[in-house]
Amino acid sequence: MKSKQLLTFLSSILLTSTWTLTHAGQNCSELLNKTFPKLQDDTPVNLCQYVGNVVLVVNTASFCGFTKQYGGLQKIHKKYKDKGLVILGFPSNDFNQEPGSNKEIADFCESTYGVKFPMFANSSVKGVGANSLFKTLAQKSEEPIWNFHKYLIDKNGTFHRSFSPFTSPTSKRMKAEIEKLLAVDKNNQSS
Repeated sequence: MKSKQLLTFLSSILLTSTWTLTHAGQNCSELLNKTFPKLQDDTPVNLCQYVGNVVLVVNTASFCGFTKQYGGLQKIHKKYKDKGLVILGFPSNDFNQEPGSNKEIADFCESTYGVKFPMFANSSVKGVGANSLFKTLAQKSEEPIWNFHKYLIDKNGTFHRSFSPFTSPTSKRMKAEIEKLLAVDKNNQSS
């Protein structure tokens, strides 16, 4: 009798797990249905968890003329995070300005700019070796021309537009686009 109960219990766990794995990503866009290791500890993070938020994807570097944009990114993170904005930082050495280890990059971001938004492990963001998110973003707009290229994604996980590194994260133009997307109901969006 106990083995039958155990078998029933294990079967229900297996069915629940299978359903969760099969259906968890159903509301996730193809663009965000990707997993990347966190910068701080390499823990895998699936970007589907950010569907329902406005997402700003940025390729970053510690030794760049635009590095001070970390401060602006942190500022808009603090201002809009409770309203539904998520900033995702992707360090990259594609422009030879991010040579450090993941730990060194994480320490720099925290100690210099107090970065609290999600950061991911150092990866390529352009060319044939680009990570899967940046490959898709390049197909939908353009690949990064330099560090701190920005991509705005709506609440449904659909690409909205990109901004060059010359556009400050705190510029009126950037904030207006973010606020426009934050104001739109996820289910009534026309992207």
